[in-house]
Amino acid sequence: MKIDKQRLLDGYRTMRVIREFEERVHKEFMTGQIPGFVHLYAGEEASAAAVCQQLGEYDTVASTHRGHGHSIAKGCDVMGMMKEIYGREGGLCGGKGGSMHIADLDVGMLGANGIVGGGAPLVCGAALTAKTLKTGGLSVAFFGDGAFNQGTTLESMNFARVYDLPVLFVLEDNGYAESTASSWSIGGHDPVRRAEGFGIKGARVDGHDYFAVYRAAEEAVAAIRNGEGPRFIHIEFTRYYGHFEGDAATYKKPGEVQDERRYLDALKFFRARTTGGGMLKAEDLDAIDAEVDTLIDAAVREAKAAPPPALSTLTTDVYLSY
Repeated sequence: MKIDKQRLLDGYRTMRVIREFEERVHKEFMTGQIPGFVHLYAGEEASAAAVCQQLGEYDTVASTHRGHGHSIAKGCDVMGMMKEIYGREGGLCGGKGGSMHIADLDVGMLGANGIVGGGAPLVCGAALTAKTLKTGGLSVAFFGDGAFNQGTTLESMNFARVYDLPVLFVLEDNGYAESTASSWSIGGHDPVRRAEGFGIKGARVDGHDYFAVYRAAEEAVAAIRNGEGPRFIHIEFTRYYGHFEGDAATYKKPGEVQDERRYLDALKFFRARTTGGGMLKAEDLDAIDAEVDTLIDAAVREAKAAPPPALSTLTTDVYLSY
């Protein structure tokens, strides 16, 4: 597999933005200035980055309650995202959606979703539209191991296969559905075989390995664009934080998170492989790190300075008239 230098740099930058965005939101949430619930994506960066690198202008994605990474990878404005999380004017949804409901249809982000398993039916609708209008677009459903046991997800997989829709189903298995281990809760213990039960070809990959995810996503998207119907990818990785901010994560073994950060870090793996293999220079990655730090600092600063939404907007964006 060959990936050119600029594409590698773009992939690293996306992962770094996601990581720093989440680490900063984690710190800022503890100040009490961020309203609502927050579910962080740190540790899962390679999935969103590598999958969304295969997508184009007419492609769409639907996310989960843990949606910051997907939003960033699909091109949502980081400044607008931070304002949205702070509930401020200028946020991508006017400061009225918050962390779990970030959306930007202009870039193909159908939205983060507080409903477990709520994204899969949405992408089927988007994919059916793309197929009917012959736009050439496809749609990606990101969902977790908990959502993989939801009827909405399984029905969507069946629907996508029956109508041969251009859909990529991406199971992001971070080991826990809230606090329930996926090793226990997924009957049969083989999600790829479950997908095959619907006639959907799938692959299982290590989500800490950007290159493994990239290869699987590239092959799946190529097959979908070739008219071969839906595809499925089971991505296994870990999340560094609890299910939500404030979760004590007592269901994890002592030292588990520390070991995950030390030994299971997609960014560390990427840096070691690309610099050690002569694909990239360490100084190029260092420059991206510095650029991203500046970006996140600015995003937080602007979000804190922005006013809350005006009361006059309270009843807007509720219903859409056609």
